[in-house]
Amino acid sequence: MIGQLRGTLLRKQPQEALIDVAGVGYRVQIPVSSFYRLGAEGSEVSLLVHTHVREDMLALFGFISAREQTLFERLIAVSGVGPKLAINILSGIEAPDLIAALRESDVARLTRIPGVGKKTAERLVLELRDKMPALTAEESPRVPVAGDHKEDLSSALVHLGYSPGEAQKGAERALKEDPAGSFEDLLRRALRVLSGR
Repeated sequence: MIGQLRGTLLRKQPQEALIDVAGVGYRVQIPVSSFYRLGAEGSEVSLLVHTHVREDMLALFGFISAREQTLFERLIAVSGVGPKLAINILSGIEAPDLIAALRESDVARLTRIPGVGKKTAERLVLELRDKMPALTAEESPRVPVAGDHKEDLSSALVHLGYSPGEAQKGAERALKEDPAGSFEDLLRRALRVLSGR
């Protein structure tokens, strides 16, 4: 099983990274929180990896921090939550907010994440409320990116499961609040707008 990858970041998207390790390109599914902190393409990166094996596929899920990996592994242990939904959950809500929502049984907050219905949110709360790690703040480095990001933001939000109308609204609001922000900061801000924070 692959537990960690260290290499050159060839390409990144909000939920996927391609990492060159000694000439082999590994496609790794990542949450948006890891995307924020990966750095620029061509830079050296290191990801903790969860290897998911099924009879028809082998998939790698990568995380910048051990906290993200632990949350991911707890999420996929819940009945009905597969790895793709777990990545979507970690992409739709910041780790400290997810922990707080689960501890406080905030089903309404969880159902605002694309792909999470009421029954799934209730199951997550029931099974994970008492298993959440202690809350501590994690800082993420800011990587400035120039240019107009409205189209890129909308595309990334649609890719994360929001409708085109919601994506447009989130992108416009994020750009209005921080017109000079980096793409990663604007995406984080748009996700907060769409999750009701």
